[in-house]
Parts: sequence; C-alpha cells; structure tokens
Amino acid sequence: MNLFGTLRAPRELLFGAGQRHALGTIASRLGRRSLIVTDRRLATDADFLALARQLQEAGLAVMVDSSTLPDVPVESAIASAEGARSFAPDLVIGVGGGSCLDMAKCVALLLAHGGRPQDYYGEQAVPGPVMPLIAIPTTAGTGSEVTPVAVLSDAERSLKVGISSPYLIPTVSICDPELTLSCPPTLTAIAGADALTHSIEAFTAIRRDPVSGIAQQRVFVGKNEMSDHFALSAISLLWQGLEAACKNGGDYAAREKVMLGATLAGLAFGVAGTAAAHAIQYPVGALTHTAHGLGVACLMPYVMTWNAPLIRNELAQIARAAGLDGPDAVIPALASLLERIGIPATLRDLGLEEERIDWVAEQSSGITRLIQNNPRPLNPSEIRNLVAAAYYGDTADLN
Repeated sequence: MNLFGTLRAPRELLFGAGQRHALGTIASRLGRRSLIVTDRRLATDADFLALARQLQEAGLAVMVDSSTLPDVPVESAIASAEGARSFAPDLVIGVGGGSCLDMAKCVALLLAHGGRPQDYYGEQAVPGPVMPLIAIPTTAGTGSEVTPVAVLSDAERSLKVGISSPYLIPTVSICDPELTLSCPPTLTAIAGADALTHSIEAFTAIRRDPVSGIAQQRVFVGKNEMSDHFALSAISLLWQGLEAACKNGGDYAAREKVMLGATLAGLAFGVAGTAAAHAIQYPVGALTHTAHGLGVACLMPYVMTWNAPLIRNELAQIARAAGLDGPDAVIPALASLLERIGIPATLRDLGLEEERIDWVAEQSSGITRLIQNNPRPLNPSEIRNLVAAAYYGDTADLN
C-alpha cells in the first residue's frame, strides 16, 4: 500500500482542564496589543472577564469586540476589522463558538491583507500569513480552532460561503473542556453532532492519488493515513461521550471526550475535507435558517446509505471504534443516537418545504469541491434523489 498522509495544525495546541489560565503567558509571546473577538453574551461571562484580566496582567493592551453574530455576516467582519484599525492590534484572540472563531479568523485576515472577505472566497486565495491568532473554543463542535476554514453568510449569494487556506489555521489553540460545562443541552447536541459528521465525512471521503504537490494544490486532499487516525479517534470519543454530555452537562468526563473528539475531527477534516452532507446543508440552511449542525447530522444517515456500497471497509472500522456489531449496524446506530439527542430525522422535520427540493438539489450540485469529495459519485439526478430521500425519510431508492 502506498502510505500517504498530511497534517496541518496550530503551532501549539493545548487541551485540558484549566489550560485557559495559560493565555496571558502565551499571548505575551505573540503580541502586545490584543483584540479579543467574541459575542455579546460571552462578553459579560465570568470566565471571559478572567481571560481579559490575564492579558492585562501580562502587560497587554486589550480591546474587546463583542459584535459577532451567528453565521458571521460578511458585513460584520468588514465592520469589525475597520473598527479595530485605530487600536492597531498585533494579535487577535477568538473566544466562543464556531462563529466567534470564524469571525476572529476573518478579522485577522482583513487586518493583515486588507480588502473584503469576498476577495478571498474559495481555496488558496489568501496571499500570506494572517495576524497572529489564538483560538479558545467554548463549544465542542465546529473544530474551527484547528481548521483552515472560515465560514460566513453572504446575503448577495443567499448561501454560506467559505474561505479556505492553511494561513487561517490559528497560531495557538487552547481547548479547555471546563469552558463547555455551561453549554446547554440543545447546543451541546447540535455542536457534537456537527463534530461527529465531520469525523465520519473525513473518514469516508474519497481517497485521491497522492501525486507530488497535492497538499499544496488542494486545501482538502481527501482521506489519508493521518486524517483517518484523527477521524477514527474522534468517532470513538464522540460516540462514548455525546449522549452523556447532552443528558448531564455537568458530566466532566463526557465533556472532555466530546471536546477532544471535536478537535480531532477538525484535524481530520481540515485536510481530508467534508462531502455530500455538507454540500446539501448549505442550501438547506439558507432556506430553513436552522443550525448547521442540525442539517449535516440530519443528512448523514442518508448520505452514508448512498455511500455504503463503496465504504464497506470504513463502516467496519467505524463499527469497531463505536463498539458496534459490524458494518451493517453503523447507520441504524447513528440514526438512533442522533434521534436520542434531538436531531430531526428528515429535512421535512427541519422545516424544508417540499417544493424547494429541486432548488436544494440544484444548489448542492454546484458545490463541486464537496460533491467531488464524496466517495460515491453523485450526478444532479442522484443528488435530487438523495435530497428527496432525506426529505421523506425513505432510503429505499438510495441503494
């Protein structure tokens, strides 16, 4: 076998209880004027205020920008960067969920290179390093603390859009599970289901011919030996911890597993990429205005059913990681787990209108970087059948 793998990660990644208390020391080695990007709710949180005090005690000047909105509207990232220029930060710190971290990435990009987010859409359009960036997640799901991606919402396109570049990977990430203890059950479920989808799609993505230079030409190269290692570990941890964390938010052992699983899933899909579930979710999310994690998790059993003939070996490995009785048990067990934590079973339950099935399929077909990452090819007609199956909850026509 021709072993091939690639890994992109923060320069330093800290994980564990109390690791947030190292922020002052870490930040003082990266800059003297820190812009903290967060949202309005977190800006008054006791843990957040303690982080800001750490920075001040370490001798850094601090500016707090609490303007982050869900899904990061493009205009908000532009306004945030403009508002920070007079402060002249030399370090950006993102604190919060995926939107806060993506906002911090965008601001670090715009402060370093100017322009607008639209100038950097797609892959490899960022011309060089962004401003030094520290990521401190307070939810366990997106993996943004370790990924080369920032996702924004663009009203002109009616869809979420992505900026993908290894330069967006944070310089340092501090993952402290104690910061997730106050995360409510619904958000815990949505974020954790997103992470589980990341790990499964990364593990079952297409395996490309590892020609020389593939990792320089592509941000997402497909499944490989390194991404598989992180994806399988993430699947095991999330399968063990997610339901327990949803049922009892104070279960610290479960919180640890979910946060570590989410971070490892980010390391996996940060090089392997995601696939059809994410492609379909973009237009579904635009129409239903529902959380990203709900959509991708709702779609995952249907996408896996379509892919099943080509991922038999991967399903067997997932079964072992999850403690299941063989490959045939994986998809039913996944659907059952998602149902138990409150993920809708169909796109109809998610709020999609039946007459929009064709539009969703058409838009999904155009997201070629994700469709082409799917292990089993999908033409426009097959995507339409997949969307319809997920809408009606009927997998009979998928295989």
